[in-house]
This record gives sequence, structure tokens and C-alpha cells, in this order.
Amino acid sequence: MSDENAKSPLRAVDQVGEEDANGSLESSVPDLHAEPADALGQAASGIENLIDDYEEEVSENGRTVRRRGVYLLPNLFTTGALFCGFYAVVAGMRGDFESAPIAILFALVFDGLDGRVARLTKTSSKFGAEYDSLADMVSFGVAPALVMLSWALGDLGKLGWSAAFIYVACAALRLARFNTEVGVSDQNYFTGLASPPAACIMGCAVWVFHDMGFDGAQMPIELGAAMAVLTTAVAVLMVANVRYYSFKGVDLQGRVPFVVMFLIVLVFGLVTLDPPKILLLASLSYAASGPVMALRKLRGSAPDQGAR
Repeated sequence: MSDENAKSPLRAVDQVGEEDANGSLESSVPDLHAEPADALGQAASGIENLIDDYEEEVSENGRTVRRRGVYLLPNLFTTGALFCGFYAVVAGMRGDFESAPIAILFALVFDGLDGRVARLTKTSSKFGAEYDSLADMVSFGVAPALVMLSWALGDLGKLGWSAAFIYVACAALRLARFNTEVGVSDQNYFTGLASPPAACIMGCAVWVFHDMGFDGAQMPIELGAAMAVLTTAVAVLMVANVRYYSFKGVDLQGRVPFVVMFLIVLVFGLVTLDPPKILLLASLSYAASGPVMALRKLRGSAPDQGAR
């Protein structure tokens, strides 16, 4: 009897430990016999415990409040742009120099939609702005440089990858400067060539000359050198103190003359004739518009200074 009393506290402790262990195990493992909806709920709860929810301070009615979560719709477009940029890198590494430029162009479309959708639906946020900037770095900074490097610059050795690196670095500097100037500079103009049209130049150049048969062993060294010069020139334009029209002042919700819709139809018809060449010509024209406006401004200010 005395032995049983001496062992009973130990047995009680063992039983409590077994109950606690079983209880914790049952709480951490989803019930396999539960309904599908309950199982999904348990899985979602486990993921929420694994990844902390995002909180952001916003201003509402003059007060600063904290809101949890992120807006889904604009960030879906940003994710689409990021995926297209990543796919362009993969396609370029595989030697698919037709799909890679097309992926960059799709990234450009998604990037143009995410900001406008956020403004139209009033779902702009700090998280969306930062996410968009990082996606732009991949889609319009890293992807065009690596596609160009895989297609033409790789055979140039150090000169080739140096030109590609200069493009990536200038794209990063361009995006960093843009993020610091938001709400300060004139929204109707960009300072420096924006990264999306710069990426359009790079991607369309690869597309055009690839369609012409310049690829691999058929790549002349002169064309590779010309692409290195083009890559460096576009990189310099991104960080240059040159103004470009941003088209942010275009009112998409207002009425426009009927002739505007007719001109848009003509533009679409013109692009379908030869998409890579037309898009390359359009992007090069936009890239040249900044220096041209700067030169016109300098010429206009020169007579005024002479008169003084």
C-alpha cells in the first residue's frame, strides 16, 4: 500500500504530461476528418501564424489609423509585371529571343495598369508603391540587361557585361531618385528617361534584329558593339537631368473628341503591321524627345541672356 501511494504522484504527473502533449499535438495538426471548409480554415490559420500580417498607417478624416492587410487588385497587376520580367530572364537564358521581348512588353502593360487601377479604385498604398518599385527593378532593370547580354553583349567579354551592369545600376538609381521625388517634383514630367520605355528600347532592339537573323554565330561583332553603345546610351538617359512628358495628366475618365478614338484605331493598325519595328521606333522617338526639348529650351534662353 505504501508503495502504491509513493508511485501515485508520479503516475499522476505522467498522466498530466500525456494529456498536455496530446492536447498540444491535436491543436497544432489539422483534423484530417474535418470538413473541407474547416480544413482550409485551419490551414489558413496556420499560414497566418507563420507569416505576420502587414500593417500600414493611413490618414482617414484627419486621423492617423493603422490598417491591416494589402489591397489585392493593384498588387495583382504588379505581380503580373514581376512574373513577366522573371519570365523574360528565363527566356533569354534559354535563347528564346522572341518570347523574352514580348514578356518585357507585357510587363510594361501590367506596370501601366497597376498605378492607374490603384488611383481609379482609390486603393493606393505605401506597400503598393514599394512593391511596384521592386517589380520595376526586375522587369525593366535586370530583365532587359540580361536579355541583351544573352543575345549580343556576351560575346564582347568584359565590355559586354560592363554595359549590362551600367544599365542595371542606372535603372536602380533612376527608380531610387523617382521614389524620393514623389509628391515634390512636377507630376507632368519625369526627370530622366523612365525605366519602362528604356526597357522597351532594349527589348524591341533584340526582337527586331533577331527577326532579321542576327543571332548566335550570325551576330556581327559590329552589331554587338552597337548594342553595347545603345545600352550605355539608354542607361545614361535614365539618370540624365532631362525632362520627359509623363502622360499622367491625361484624363481617362473625361470625354474626348471623336477624332481621338479614330487616331487610336490608326495607331493600333499601324502597330500590327510590324510590332517590333513600330514599337522600337516609337520608344526611340520618346527617348529622343527629352534631349530635343532640352536643346530647344537652351536655344530659347540663349537670346534672352544675350539681350541682358
